[in-house]
Amino acid sequence: MPRTGRSALLAAALVTAVAAGPLAAPAFAAASEPARTSTAPATAGPDTEALAAAVAGLPDHDATAALLRVGGDGTWRGTAGVRDVRTGAPALENARFRAGSVTKVVTASIVLQLAAEGRIGLDGTVQRYLPGLLTEDFAPVTVRQLLNYTSGLRPGASLGDTVEEGYPHRFETLTPRQVVADAVAQGPAYAPGTRQTYGNIHYTVLGMLIEKVTGDSYAHQAELRIFRPLGMRHSSFPAGADPRIHGPHNRGYDWIDGKLVDVTDWNMSDRFAAGDLISTTADLERLLVGLFRGRVVPEPELREMFTLPDVPGARYGAGLERFEVNGKVIWGKTGSRPGYATVIAATPDLSRTLVYSVNSTDAKGDGLAVAQRFAFPAFNR
Repeated sequence: MPRTGRSALLAAALVTAVAAGPLAAPAFAAASEPARTSTAPATAGPDTEALAAAVAGLPDHDATAALLRVGGDGTWRGTAGVRDVRTGAPALENARFRAGSVTKVVTASIVLQLAAEGRIGLDGTVQRYLPGLLTEDFAPVTVRQLLNYTSGLRPGASLGDTVEEGYPHRFETLTPRQVVADAVAQGPAYAPGTRQTYGNIHYTVLGMLIEKVTGDSYAHQAELRIFRPLGMRHSSFPAGADPRIHGPHNRGYDWIDGKLVDVTDWNMSDRFAAGDLISTTADLERLLVGLFRGRVVPEPELREMFTLPDVPGARYGAGLERFEVNGKVIWGKTGSRPGYATVIAATPDLSRTLVYSVNSTDAKGDGLAVAQRFAFPAFNR
């Protein structure tokens, strides 16, 4: 069936009588064929058959679109699904999306650049660089402990811990200072440097640190230090409390109370330097490759990103997480915001790289299921 015919059928299945708001539970049929290219030989590189199967049939109950880029010893590109479930228009390969916690890689890179420049010390403390931010209840917390999630800070204020809770508040603003003030008011969770607890709070404080040390906005520092040098022309941070994704994008959806709801427009101001990035798969591939090649953070600071702290069960270095997939050691970062799930990952020698954005309808839920479907095949061989 021609693409236009599929789009028409899909639109008929998904369009509701209401112009905005929750969508009726759709019958995910007449999915578009994925656009894909591959240069991987049959005996090496990614499992292209599994990758093609992962994006085949989109949209379905779990995802409305997917954009995948695999590189290294064999390349594979895949784009599938729809841009908008109401119209059935095909997904855009160059779409911008919310990259969630992949933002932390940008933040860690800026902090490590500042360390390389001698403007901060990794063993310097929050109490020194941001006097008055922490109360006397807190032992000294170092920059390194913020980078590797061992600071002992508790999670800060939130407008909802789940998509369902946050959706009614999606246009409200919660500033980074409010988030941190709430965390500080709860007191420390444990002595700094003794445990690793992943969370946004560490990187929210690092964003404030960047602004204090540079006298500039976090977003502008990211533009100057990361985006422009790497040619990431389609990466940005929302201006203030702007809830929109500007430029071409595939809309994001989530199941809320049994209905598929458009969650694209959302004020992410509370995520700040921990999760506010908007980017594209091509731009994130530039970030990944540039970082691993030492073009973003110089040695010896770069080693911090690939060094686990000496605490039980540590999985995170400075901004990056260590994975093992099919016997391969992988370093990367996951990210999720309502309607969008993102991964950047690579072997240390860049023999295999992966960047994907999936318009997951449960992006803040079962991330493992999304990874098993879309990420694991990239490292199968």
